[in-house]
This record gives sequence, structure tokens and C-alpha cells, in this order.
Amino acid sequence: MQVSTTAIIKELRGKTGAGVIDCKKALLEAEGSFEKAIEILNQRGLALAHKKADRAADQGIIEAYVHQGGQIAALVEVNCETDFVARTDEFKELAHNLALQIAAMSPQFISPEDIPQETDTDPKIACLLLQPFIKDPNKTVQEIITETIAKVKENIKIRRFIRFELGY
Repeated sequence: MQVSTTAIIKELRGKTGAGVIDCKKALLEAEGSFEKAIEILNQRGLALAHKKADRAADQGIIEAYVHQGGQIAALVEVNCETDFVARTDEFKELAHNLALQIAAMSPQFISPEDIPQETDTDPKIACLLLQPFIKDPNKTVQEIITETIAKVKENIKIRRFIRFELGY
């Protein structure tokens, strides 16, 4: 079935950030269904993220965000495997969006594993990785990180963060 026109591949690549060949293969596998191709690429990205999860991530950047008016600020350290990826636009955008997320949603922990056992805290509110992403509430922060891992082909970890609010 000849489905993979250049325009469709370009649109799929724009939506997913996947490579041209990966988009073409996903469209062929999905028998021309754009939505199914996106699903296939997302599953492959998740598989890639799981493969890379154990790899050392000791490069990266520290991103700062100060909310207009200077009342709230956030710092986040986001790590990847190489300094080359740390300088890419995709990685810098992820770090900036994570700083925005922290400033807006005030998480207390990175993941559920960080919550002390005796705490009665809702992990979906308290954990950064489980929170709905502020720019797309249909996805969690972890899903946004996984999508970026699929784009840059390296492991990405949030090492630490801090949020400041005037008077607290």
C-alpha cells in the first residue's frame, strides 16, 4: 500500500519528532492511519526510553525560571548522557518546561519512590513525574520526558529541583 507521501511523513515527523525513516515505517505498519502511526511511534519511544533507563546521565543543564513579578522561582537540574544533547533545542526546551512546571504546580518530590512511607500524600499531586503537564494536561511530565528521550536518543533524568516562593 503506497501511503507514505512526503507531506504526511513531514506532518508525522513534526508531531512526533521521529526520524523520516521511522515515520515512513510506522505509516506502512499502520496501513496509512495517521493516528495509529503516532501510537506506534510513541510505543517505540517508550521502548527506547526503557532500554536507556539504566544508562548514566551525568551531563545536562540547570534551568532557572523566575515568574513575572519575581514572587516565584524554580531551579531544576536535568541530566542526559552527553553534553552534545544538553546543548540541543529539544533538551533546553524540556528543561525550561520542567522549570515552568515546578513553578506552577509546586511538586514536593520527583517520583513516588521519593515519598516517605509514613506520608499521606497523593503521588499524582506531590510527584513531578506524575503531574499532568501544564502545556498538555492529557500527558504526564514523565510522558513528556519519554518523548524527548525518543527524540534525542539518550537517557534523561531529573536530578533535583527547588521552588522558591516569596515569604515561604
